[in-house]
Amino acid sequence: MATIYLKLSKRVQPETKMSEIIIRLRNGKDYDILAKSGLYITVDNFKNGELIVNRRKVGNDVEYHEAVEAKLGELKKHILNSLTGKDKKQITKEWLVDLIDRFVHPEKYKDIEDKEHDKTFSELFDEFLKAKEFSDDRERGMKVLKRDVWRFTKFRQIMGKRKDFTFNVNDVTKDDIEDFRDYLKNEKTLSERYPKQYAKMIKEQPNGIRRGRSDIAERGDTTIITLMKKLRSFFSWCYDEGKTKNRPFDGVKIGVEKYGTPYYISSAERDKIAETDMPTEHLRTQRDIFVFHCLVGCRVSDLMKLTMGNITDGVLVYTPHKTKDEGNATQARVPLHPKALELIKKYKGMDKKGRLFPFISEVKYNEAIKEIFTIAGITRDVEIRNSKTEEMELRPINEIASSHIARRTFVGNAYKHVSDPNIIGKMSGHVEGSKAFARYRNIDDDILKNVIDKM
Repeated sequence: MATIYLKLSKRVQPETKMSEIIIRLRNGKDYDILAKSGLYITVDNFKNGELIVNRRKVGNDVEYHEAVEAKLGELKKHILNSLTGKDKKQITKEWLVDLIDRFVHPEKYKDIEDKEHDKTFSELFDEFLKAKEFSDDRERGMKVLKRDVWRFTKFRQIMGKRKDFTFNVNDVTKDDIEDFRDYLKNEKTLSERYPKQYAKMIKEQPNGIRRGRSDIAERGDTTIITLMKKLRSFFSWCYDEGKTKNRPFDGVKIGVEKYGTPYYISSAERDKIAETDMPTEHLRTQRDIFVFHCLVGCRVSDLMKLTMGNITDGVLVYTPHKTKDEGNATQARVPLHPKALELIKKYKGMDKKGRLFPFISEVKYNEAIKEIFTIAGITRDVEIRNSKTEEMELRPINEIASSHIARRTFVGNAYKHVSDPNIIGKMSGHVEGSKAFARYRNIDDDILKNVIDKM
């Protein structure tokens, strides 16, 4: 339990004959911190480690010292209350000095706090993105949310009764958050009902707002839940960083995303792709990168940053950017397949930036993967969940193939041989307890047949 002790500075101010009260905050072995209080008294009013107003001494400014006594009591209570929820590593001398100074001299921080309060959602959101250092893919997803909040705000100003509405983090309420969720659900219908207003809105989107498609797409429940979770993480950051004291998500039920069973290609299909000749040098290179991708299973954002420095004694070692974003810096370690080593050797020194392969943009890589699947004859139907209708439907795998299918291929084929998610997670970069692995338990009838054969 934290305790506050007081002592009086030995340094006496020549003009006032007063000394400053020193605060000592201590909690066993966790911390023992000294900080100046900014409050001054005479020696006659301090006894046995406490401020005790001496009312008998002739000439003592009793009224002043009583005011300091009251202020000191409030300060001590403020310090102890501020410890709630704090990790002991956060309780430092710098933290205590800043806390005391803000309490004793609030006038010094008024302009700063006013400026923070007046920051727009867009300004704070940009600070959030900069502070988090998301991967390129994650940042693009976050900027979609920024655009959706801007359109929601603009729609309320144009069509609603609240013409002066702004999505200010200090003023947004629980009702506003739930209205935003309803807006995401109904934006497609609203855009069809008010085409002129939406055409104007889209045209007026300012710089820094991700434009996306000119027509509004329908969103399924899973997409909306994902956007709401991103918005909640932003508000949590604002609260943790002292940007706001507002917690509009308290009491808001977001729900859980629904995903279908992961589809992927078999080892035989992967090998077929590797052996199929491609009509252009561009597709041959992208085919080789995809095959390597299937053999290491990392996310594409990590794949495109790999260099020879990530390889030690035939093992690929890297820190997945997504888990780093989420506060988990666990390294992924993947022993490289002979085919993967062969591909690294083939492309060594070809990339101007020193990466393992001459990568192109993620968008062009995904386009190439679809074409490669078609040429290799990997066109079977797979069952997927429609993100808009939430219904299951059959689609040709070559039409929906993308870079992420390489990651699923690695995990899915590994899961056939070792169904312990922690072992696979060590290679794929999934954190322990990842929900993704629960979906791989239903991935292949071969696993079930193997079990039956052993009974």
